Amino acid sequence: MTELRNIAIIAHVDHGKTTLVDQLLKQSGAFRANQQVAERAMDSNDLERERGITILAKCASVEWQGVRINIVDTPGHADFGGEVERILSMVDGVLLLVDASEGPMPQTKFVTTKALQIGLKPILVINKVDKPDARPYEVQDEVFDLFSVLDANDEQLDFPTVFASAKAGWAAEAPDGPQDDMSALFEVILKHVQQPTADESKPFSMLATLLEADPYLGRILTGRIHTGTVKVNSPLKAIDRDGKVVEQGRITKLLAFRGLDRVPVDEAGAGDLVAIAGLSTATVADTLGAPENETPIPATPIDPPTLAMTFAINNSPLAGTEGSKVTSRVIRDRLLRESEGNVAIRITETDDKDAFEVAGRGELQLGVLIEQMRREGFELSISRPRVLYRTNPDTGEREEPIEEAVVDVDEEYAGVVVESMSTRKAEMVEMRPGGGGKTRIVFHAPSRGMIGYHGQFLTETRGTGIMNRLFHGYAKFKGPIGSRRTGVLISNAPGKTVAYSLWNLEGRGALFVGPGVKVYEGMIVGENSRPGDLDVNPLKGKQLTNIRASGTDENIRLTPPKRFSLEQSLAYISDDELVEVTPENIRLRKRYLDPHERKRAQRAETAA
Repeated sequence: MTELRNIAIIAHVDHGKTTLVDQLLKQSGAFRANQQVAERAMDSNDLERERGITILAKCASVEWQGVRINIVDTPGHADFGGEVERILSMVDGVLLLVDASEGPMPQTKFVTTKALQIGLKPILVINKVDKPDARPYEVQDEVFDLFSVLDANDEQLDFPTVFASAKAGWAAEAPDGPQDDMSALFEVILKHVQQPTADESKPFSMLATLLEADPYLGRILTGRIHTGTVKVNSPLKAIDRDGKVVEQGRITKLLAFRGLDRVPVDEAGAGDLVAIAGLSTATVADTLGAPENETPIPATPIDPPTLAMTFAINNSPLAGTEGSKVTSRVIRDRLLRESEGNVAIRITETDDKDAFEVAGRGELQLGVLIEQMRREGFELSISRPRVLYRTNPDTGEREEPIEEAVVDVDEEYAGVVVESMSTRKAEMVEMRPGGGGKTRIVFHAPSRGMIGYHGQFLTETRGTGIMNRLFHGYAKFKGPIGSRRTGVLISNAPGKTVAYSLWNLEGRGALFVGPGVKVYEGMIVGENSRPGDLDVNPLKGKQLTNIRASGTDENIRLTPPKRFSLEQSLAYISDDELVEVTPENIRLRKRYLDPHERKRAQRAETAA
């Protein structure tokens, strides 16, 4: 049997994981010499390519000196941390990738904690050592300090370090070592990562770690074979964490990883990573095994969701004109399908049958789901994100989720950021000089205070600041936090906007729409420069007389409208507003389109 090594690559977002995997695949001969390969080949999803982040964990496999190395590329963003926790149970070693100038970041801390807890011994790869502000040895010391804080044992503290530039395609034992290829990293992997220890004599068992739906093969469950060997067409039983039988069936397809591809195999042995098709209801954290298997493999519990939004049908006057999937039934089916494969998301039906509460880890995770649905032809109305509170089981107090926010800013902007964060009830935990002339400030802030702050943060730091957030824990409710100070401009009639009318409205505040745009009563067309909402008419044309001809309209020059991305829209709206999402447009609107209904709802809220 071929020698095996199973490793995961963990790192903070944008520290170069996927680029490193590209180089390992290329230099091990996984691609043909003349094969056209996309940059960041592991990021195969359109959204991953556009945003430059890894959203879904993926497996690949390389051969080096007769040893097969299974590699799992994990997401670096905290919102997709549910994937990382489960994947670490599939591997025997981890490559901890750290940027040579930024050093360990919040997500580095999060994934390292998980790896150390289950006893993995990381290999440190200090990447981007060719950057002008690189400080490789200082970063190595910072990682050692981080391991100490996280209660690493002596073996884990004695980690090997490799210095690399994934982009340039080399790794060495010193920053100024030979810059030829990745062989130094391959050697360290073979030396420090153990061959999987597994008992082939016992019946087959495997913990399902990743789940996906394939249009031809149905449900595909990926995991590491815990004991025994498995063959195509053999009987299969799935049991849950408590040992209850979920379903029974047969293996219709057995897939192993070779390079970037999954290839069908007839048989696989203990320790290998495989994907199995043939079951219809088994899910992540279930144990798949031979019919005689009664014992579930222990599975890591998933951190609870901290943020929720309401996904409802689009009931605006323009509903159904831009998308093909508009009914609550198709929205429900799509959300339930998502929750099957994504265990960090929780779907709950509301009393109103046309709306569903979707809870997840953060704005980015839910924003990615909305963007995927939008591209699939769905029309939706989305509410403002709200945090999920919990009651402390011991004290009975109401507690809210707290995030650790690590901010890197130029010194002159540190004061304004600290002031902004304090209005959001954040506590400053640490402030010290960072690399490259920046100041690093660490805050513990309520999650609800951080909703929508990122855009303001970029304005306050003139686009130079970097902020990273991570779920920290729960704490006592911190009290009320002020929301948006200004009101909005609301269209009071349906139709197409007119340049002359918009020109007259510019004095009232910033506009979100240009001329010739379809609007309806209750749709938000701009931001009022004063507190309170204002109903306006963006459709009014110029009154024509013999003296004032229509041709002079050409002189009107409008300021370009303010455009919001999906995440910015969700962060901007208030509790009485919604984001209308269609395949073609993102619009902001009031929850109640009729002004009389709005006033009634406002009075009821004030009375309550």
